[in-house]
Amino acid sequence: MSNYDSLHRQCRTLESLFDTKLTAYARLASSITRNNDDVEASGSSERWRDLEAEVDELLEKLQEINDELSTVANDTQNPPSPSMLRAIQRHREVYLDYARELRRTKGNVKAALEQANLLSGVRNDIDAYKSSAADSLLAERGHIDNSHRMTDDMLAQAYETRAEFARQRSTISGINARMQGVLSSMPGINNLLSMIKTRRRRDAVIVGCLIGLCTVLLFMYMF
Repeated sequence: MSNYDSLHRQCRTLESLFDTKLTAYARLASSITRNNDDVEASGSSERWRDLEAEVDELLEKLQEINDELSTVANDTQNPPSPSMLRAIQRHREVYLDYARELRRTKGNVKAALEQANLLSGVRNDIDAYKSSAADSLLAERGHIDNSHRMTDDMLAQAYETRAEFARQRSTISGINARMQGVLSSMPGINNLLSMIKTRRRRDAVIVGCLIGLCTVLLFMYMF
């Protein structure tokens, strides 16, 4: 029964190796769930595929050895002893347990990876939203700053216009004083000066209306 001895040793070696790899495979699922890793960025997806390929290969080899042991158990010319049959049966049971455990662990790993990818996607969406909101706030702040600069420019122009009107009024007042002196010596031009005064008042009213309209438009733009 040298063939049985060889298969028995191979089967025990594969069972031990498979148990170690399956434990590592299950631990990977636990760490992914616990740490909420970004699966692709952290390399968890690649490790998962490598481990899954290894345990699949080991389970396939274990099945082949068990099939060969079944052939030994059914050999009528050289029937195995009862202890051999019990060992062969035990190897078969262990193989079936490992196959069920692997299917269950694969489901757990798949669920853990899907959950990690979902959480990673949610975090990416939140980060993208925050970035978009920050960009919008910066753009809005830029618009507000531009509006403030435009308002300051308009106010500066209004003040400059007001100062210019004040200078013109001072000049006109000086001219008026001189004209009054002339009138005292030349009564004949009173009517002409009266017409000039009337026109000046009209111009002053027009300028005042213009300033008021500019002020209203300025406040409308600001608010």
